[in-house]
Amino acid sequence: MKAALVPVERIERQILLIRGQKVLLDSQLAELYGVATANLVRAMKRNIDRFPEDFMFQLSREEFADLRCHFGTSSAWGGRRYPPYAFTEHGVAMLSSVLRSQRAIQVNIEIMRAFSRLRHLLASHAELAAKIARLERKYDSQFKVVFDALRALMEPPDPQQPKSRIGFLSERK
Repeated sequence: MKAALVPVERIERQILLIRGQKVLLDSQLAELYGVATANLVRAMKRNIDRFPEDFMFQLSREEFADLRCHFGTSSAWGGRRYPPYAFTEHGVAMLSSVLRSQRAIQVNIEIMRAFSRLRHLLASHAELAAKIARLERKYDSQFKVVFDALRALMEPPDPQQPKSRIGFLSERK
């Protein structure tokens, strides 16, 4: 089997959840494809009829600001001056037909594998939740604490909840 141009794990780490959809940003895709972000966006805009809103959307200014805060990306001078485009799995598949390079085809195969693997992981997570629910119904309330703890561990972190700071406080006199 031929080695992948881009490891699936690297792609999986770049997939973001925005507006309830798993997406890759235009700059991430451009890096994976080995093209400039401006060229990728230009190719997409030349073929805009291939990219309905469920395939691709541009982030709002607020979403872009949140993304900058979250990842600590560049500020006023340098970096992007407009919100990025986010491509869903279908939008990424459409990009390979727009870019028409051998690398784009190979990278797209790896991206599709990454999305597929994430779907499989989410499905197994749902199976685990169903098994825990069946076990909870089967056993009496003495295991309620265990089941509550398992359910709490399976919950994704709440992005609205402020994170506690890490470090030590010094007492100054």
